[in-house]
Amino acid sequence: MTTMVTTRKPRLETGTGVPKDDPELPRPRGVLSDSVRAYLLGSTPRLVGPEEVRQADPYGEDLQLALHLCYELHYRGFAGVSDDKEWDPDLLRLRALLEERFEDALRDSCGRFTSLDEAFDSILTEPADGVGVSHFLLRHGESWHLREYAALRSVYQLREADPHLWVVPRLRGRAKATMLAVEYDEYGCGRPERMHARLFADLMSDLGLDPGYGRYLESAGAETLATVNLMSLLGLHRVRRGALVGHFATLEITSSPGASRIAAAMRRIGAGDAAVRFYDEHVEADAVHEQLVRREVVGGLLEDEPGLAGDVAFGIEATVLLEDALSEHVITAWQQDRTALRAPLDETGTGPDTDTDPRPGNDTDTETETAAIDDAV
Repeated sequence: MTTMVTTRKPRLETGTGVPKDDPELPRPRGVLSDSVRAYLLGSTPRLVGPEEVRQADPYGEDLQLALHLCYELHYRGFAGVSDDKEWDPDLLRLRALLEERFEDALRDSCGRFTSLDEAFDSILTEPADGVGVSHFLLRHGESWHLREYAALRSVYQLREADPHLWVVPRLRGRAKATMLAVEYDEYGCGRPERMHARLFADLMSDLGLDPGYGRYLESAGAETLATVNLMSLLGLHRVRRGALVGHFATLEITSSPGASRIAAAMRRIGAGDAAVRFYDEHVEADAVHEQLVRREVVGGLLEDEPGLAGDVAFGIEATVLLEDALSEHVITAWQQDRTALRAPLDETGTGPDTDTDPRPGNDTDTETETAAIDDAV
């Protein structure tokens, strides 16, 4: 008896392509995100056009959420959204418009470095009077500060290494080999319980937070989404491979000192072993990765493609720009004794308090864009 095997693509109805434990679609924050959300759910056949995108704040809540919704389809997706939407041509056309608006703003804000060496010099040495989030947490951090920061960072950390893997097939030789070696560490060296995303989920549980993927997307403002969207903007396009390597190098070079300070803050407030372990792991691993990435990944890329030096510098500068904007937003909120989230965590700490207006103390709501990142920097 012959067994017939069909190679025909299965028909996927809306809502059947994503496991039930994947994140829910967040509430819209303006016309762009409302259009994308409705389109993903099949409640409208048309998306907004170029004029609405041109009018949007490139660093604002609406555009950043709309872009994040488009990008998430390439990762885990959303509950109730068909997998087929990942390559929907109308959605890709809108995503291209959103990306152009975002990248144009970034390039207008960057360009102060005259060489790649100058760009690297800007991140290799920390200022003596550091004022970033990790410094605040070390000196003044309370339990609620650390929990809020973990909730914000979870949008990225629960898929930590994934965006950078897009660049692997676009590299050659020693750049590719070393990139994979570093990423092998990020994925726990083959041990799922040691994957950095898993370690961060354990940290969240230790702090009384919900470790579910995408659980705090509703709480994350434009400043957080912009840092995450940058990775996908650079990773999903081969033409931006140099900039993604610059982004990757920036994170690996700068993360170890900050991780050391946050680990100390965790110990000071009496956080559990899992909360401390995540940052201790990064202190050790990223100190080694820093040298490998600069010499072998960046060096190997530029040996193969020297014309990409300017793109690497742009990746470094854009990363610092958006991370500084996020840091400014978070510290300003905390210094005013208010939440840095769009809504404070509920009483259990396991989710946003959806009955509370976003960002208490601000005259904003879910339909209004915040000020541009340029204003915060």
